[in-house]
Amino acid sequence: MYSGELEIQAKRKALAVLQDEITKLLNTSRDLSSVYSLLLKGDSNGLQEYLEKIQNTEEVENLRRRITRDVSEIGNLMMNREDILRTAYLMDEIRDYMSGIAFKLSVLKPSVLKKELNSDVQSLIDIVIEELFRLNEMARALSMNPIVAIEIASTVQKLERQVDEKYRMLTIRALNDVSGVKDVLLLKDVLEGIEGMADKCLETSDSFTILALNM
Repeated sequence: MYSGELEIQAKRKALAVLQDEITKLLNTSRDLSSVYSLLLKGDSNGLQEYLEKIQNTEEVENLRRRITRDVSEIGNLMMNREDILRTAYLMDEIRDYMSGIAFKLSVLKPSVLKKELNSDVQSLIDIVIEELFRLNEMARALSMNPIVAIEIASTVQKLERQVDEKYRMLTIRALNDVSGVKDVLLLKDVLEGIEGMADKCLETSDSFTILALNM
């Protein structure tokens, strides 16, 4: 078998794993939204169930190990192996952000989230979920039409800017509207986690763009 054919096969396998990984992240982000909804309802049992589900990183870790193994097997025959591995590890970091956000939400008092603050935090979470949805589209476009993946990247960038703007606004409101110091710090940690996750989504989008340019 020619080395070029081996590289093509390895790329296909690696892209399939990346697609699986981003799909699992998208589903987990929806679980994160459920955690927030259950927090507001005061459903501690349901919240704990979703928290454990989000913090179970076994599936994502297995996918990361699989893509590392597949890429290492092909060795120097794959020209953009570092970009593929970097993308996989960036997605792993997104999962870490989600786990941290979910935990902090689980110990936040529902009373801290007054009506207007509540809807704005939910909106912030929704925007990040939309980012992950776009990343999922990018991953699927890589193996079919890389140009489409590059075009989607601009949407991810716009969404990340929306998160930044809303994050700054919510941080100021949290400092003004939330009275308890511990509550302020915890809510601020949640907001920073969501903003950090959005930044990591943008990094992943950039990494997908690099992969698309090499397809």
